[in-house]
Amino acid sequence: MNTKYVIAAIVAIVVILVSIVAYVYLSSPASTEPIILNGSGATFPYPLLNEIITQYVHNVKPNVQINYQAIGSGGGISDLKNKNVDFAGSDAPLTATERADIPNALHIPETIGAVTVAYNLPGVSSGLKLTGQVLADIFEGKINKWNDPAIQNLNSGVTLPSQNIITVHRSDGSGTTFIFTSYLSKVSTSWSNAVGQGKSVSWPGGIGSNGNAGVASTVAGNQYSIGYVELAYALENNMTVAAIANPSGHYIMPTLESTTAAAEAGAATLPAGDASWTNVNLLNMDSAEAYPIVSFTYLLVYKELNVLPNMTQEKATALVQFLWYVVHDGQAFGPALEYAPLPSNVVQLNEATIRSITFNGQTLSVT
Repeated sequence: MNTKYVIAAIVAIVVILVSIVAYVYLSSPASTEPIILNGSGATFPYPLLNEIITQYVHNVKPNVQINYQAIGSGGGISDLKNKNVDFAGSDAPLTATERADIPNALHIPETIGAVTVAYNLPGVSSGLKLTGQVLADIFEGKINKWNDPAIQNLNSGVTLPSQNIITVHRSDGSGTTFIFTSYLSKVSTSWSNAVGQGKSVSWPGGIGSNGNAGVASTVAGNQYSIGYVELAYALENNMTVAAIANPSGHYIMPTLESTTAAAEAGAATLPAGDASWTNVNLLNMDSAEAYPIVSFTYLLVYKELNVLPNMTQEKATALVQFLWYVVHDGQAFGPALEYAPLPSNVVQLNEATIRSITFNGQTLSVT
């Protein structure tokens, strides 16, 4: 065969192959790195937030990766202040000092949950009743025996043991602690004066444990103990919880229904997302069916996102779209975990707040 014809044939084949490869390359969708959002903070809403994130990244935005570290509200606020995360979770609204440290931070109520009073009391598998004052006296150390008359008088017909009460509290900076101590401060002047409210307080005694899961584990592992955990954690760990007296004098168990009743009674008038939320609470609501230890839990973000390192237009848009999903479609996952969906007026408030978020002064697409 003539050599020049062989060479020509080879060249033609190479040209065809190169053309095919180029066509496939140009026709294939470009591979992209995932958009990564980082958050940290409250353990209180973690069961719900984890479910929302899972649903979102699997079914809505598979090109987005969201990492949330449940390290406690105090840790989340610190991370947001230091610009280590894109958003934070907190059960406690920002204090005046924290708002000064995190200029233009926004509060976005994420969901509503109950803080339960869980106990490990052999022989009393259900039905324990407590008032707020008695609960405060237990944690203040004024009541230290399970068969103290103050407890026994509330629980006629229940045999209570002559055993020391072991109190269990959070050892980390905790929004759940803020909710619980805020409630005790509302119902007990003695507690308010001696201990007060906060994400961290000087406990009169007891055992400290890290996170809601840590408190749940410690109560479960210590007979005659009592502690406070978010309702989803109590249910997950099959814990026994007390009925707490509300202002109507009714002893109310923590449930989705009693949490919702508190939300409906207390969420009518709220500040704007960029205002102070320090005085907002859903505690001890004057509603016959309301459980008295209920709270919003919040997602916190900067109003102007260009203050965060490595923030881009694409990432900023991904963040606001995730927030939009949380306060809309994400609410559907709450009831199965005993979190109350946000009332419609709170959703509308959140919509205005999320729409106010900017990057380099420009508003962002929420859908």
